[in-house]
Amino acid sequence: MDNCPKPSVVLFACDVARVSVFYRELAAMQVAFADDDHVVLSVAGFELVVHRLFGEPEPSQDTSGVVTAREDSYSKLCLPVSDLEEARTTAARLGGSIKPQSFEWSARGFRACDGHDPEGNIIQVRQAQS
Repeated sequence: MDNCPKPSVVLFACDVARVSVFYRELAAMQVAFADDDHVVLSVAGFELVVHRLFGEPEPSQDTSGVVTAREDSYSKLCLPVSDLEEARTTAARLGGSIKPQSFEWSARGFRACDGHDPEGNIIQVRQAQS
């Protein structure tokens, strides 16, 4: 079983570069591979493949240009971060959002909060409880 591929998730995006930078910086991931159509990010035995989405509409935006979260998604990517407050700052700087502290909750040894990436895909960030 040592030579098995890493578990991974493929996330389709209109702007592969922007979404890749978002996840790389948010979750301290490393670029394992990149070309024009996809970027493979890696962290702790897991890979996130950000793959170009062809022929689909751009993410929805409100009247001020802010991307709206895709609340009807069937999956949610949950990523470890070292600090939830730092994740909020990083997400906002990179075009996404993590909900305010009042939305945080705890379970199984971590604190968590939902948000979305620059294209509106729902995510969750998790910080280990001390």
